[in-house]
Amino acid sequence: MDESRVNIINESTRVISKLQLLTVFFNNDVLYKIYLRTQVIHQLFVTNPDLDITKLELFHLQFTNTLIDLLKKVKKNNEANADLMLDEVQLNNELIGKMDDTVYTEHDFNNDKQRQALKISQSLRKLYEVLSSDADVYPFAKNVNQFSARYGADYFLEIPVALLDELLHYNPAELYTNKYATIQRKLMGRLCKYDFRLSFYSGLKTADITLEVYKFADIDQYFLYSPANNIFLFCDVTRLNGLTLGSTLSKKERIMQELLDKNVRLQSSAGVMKTHLPQEITSLLEENYKKIADVDFLQHMNSFDVQANILKTMLNTDII
Repeated sequence: MDESRVNIINESTRVISKLQLLTVFFNNDVLYKIYLRTQVIHQLFVTNPDLDITKLELFHLQFTNTLIDLLKKVKKNNEANADLMLDEVQLNNELIGKMDDTVYTEHDFNNDKQRQALKISQSLRKLYEVLSSDADVYPFAKNVNQFSARYGADYFLEIPVALLDELLHYNPAELYTNKYATIQRKLMGRLCKYDFRLSFYSGLKTADITLEVYKFADIDQYFLYSPANNIFLFCDVTRLNGLTLGSTLSKKERIMQELLDKNVRLQSSAGVMKTHLPQEITSLLEENYKKIADVDFLQHMNSFDVQANILKTMLNTDII
């Protein structure tokens, strides 16, 4: 075997190896068939020394090398687009990490609801004693207003200003009042009757104003507490009909969950993006495969001038 023939066959083997790597990367059926057919063509020249070996060289120059260049460009562009998606995933993860350090979770909220209900119960019991004895004693439990400050922004339900005004409307003649708190007389009587047993029902807010709504433990009746001015009033919860009460996730938790869901979609899309072949290229590959699969392929080598030109043209288009 002469040196020129050996060199051409060795170069053909290297070219086919490059095509194999790209075929595995894109995992495309048409490309896989082209790769197999290219191997067959290579082997045809290897096992038939009477064939003009320069035609194998010409085949790779016209078709395989140009195809490899085109696939490399697609791969590079795909990976660049996929990297942009993965960069967004990384930024989202950093944001989630920062938010996770400050977020109050649903578990925190549920635990603190019980503690807050106990604080309000103790405060109301103390307020009853203070009002009964006309004592100048601060009746509220320590940090009783911290609950609204901590959870109001994320867990309390936004209500219209008009509804807030309705809920806080009262007749001054029906109130017990001292310098620390204001409470409806009938509400205090009802609380005494049921031994100040209550549970947290929901939080409401309008801008920076918050209300805490509580339910009597033994009857289906409710009252509200306004931390801003320490007012306790009966609350008609039917006025809240149509509003979604009791959010299970804070705003921050919802944002974090949305970012996590988005990351899943981005990572999935990035994986698909890396191996995507535009339809125009896939269609051309199908045409090219039909050419090289033809039993009379060697008789039509010159027809690859047109196909090679189409491949080269695609290298310089915006479809990739």
